[in-house]
Amino acid sequence: MRIRGYRSGDLRDLYRICRLTGNGGGDATALYRDPDLLGHIYAAPYGALEPTLAFVAEDQAGVGGYCLGALDTRAFERRMDAGWWPPLRLRYPEPDPADRDRWTPDELAAHLIHHPWRLDEDLVASYPSHLHINLLPRLQGRGNGRRLMAAQLAALRERGSSGVHFHVNANNRRAVGFYRHLGFSELHADGTRHIFGMRLAGLQPEPGPAGSASR
Repeated sequence: MRIRGYRSGDLRDLYRICRLTGNGGGDATALYRDPDLLGHIYAAPYGALEPTLAFVAEDQAGVGGYCLGALDTRAFERRMDAGWWPPLRLRYPEPDPADRDRWTPDELAAHLIHHPWRLDEDLVASYPSHLHINLLPRLQGRGNGRRLMAAQLAALRERGSSGVHFHVNANNRRAVGFYRHLGFSELHADGTRHIFGMRLAGLQPEPGPAGSASR
């Protein structure tokens, strides 16, 4: 198994891994009629817009994990607004808010395409970078998550980031424990997600067991 930088030919792997880990760390394929919806939101834009902060884990079976990052969250959001979201908004109509209680998973994802989630300004000021990390089961529990995270944090430090944050699905308890073990601080938690962060200036993550999937 090796960790390497993202290549343009890895894009479909980003979509695939995002789909296979999109249900609290498990396979979300059966939840969505459109298998690419999660990847449009959580994975593909990083390969397209910030490939130098995208890393993949690859074994003999192919790419089985990734860690994707954005150095400046607000700048990345502006690039998404300018070039990534507009064609997707044409492709996926905004669901009727009057039917919100009956939205399907596809409609919930479409709503996010039209109304991306924005973090509190104070949190982004303290932790300006963000990341997403996901591993397929065959690569979990072998230190690969730690290695992917280490590559990403080193790259962010080299580019001068003062801090990084990310979201974890509240159902993904294994991932929550993994990030705590790595030394990330829990900045926020509610019934749907945890937000973790780490100051990067002069800090190194603690080694720990590999885990799966932030989202």
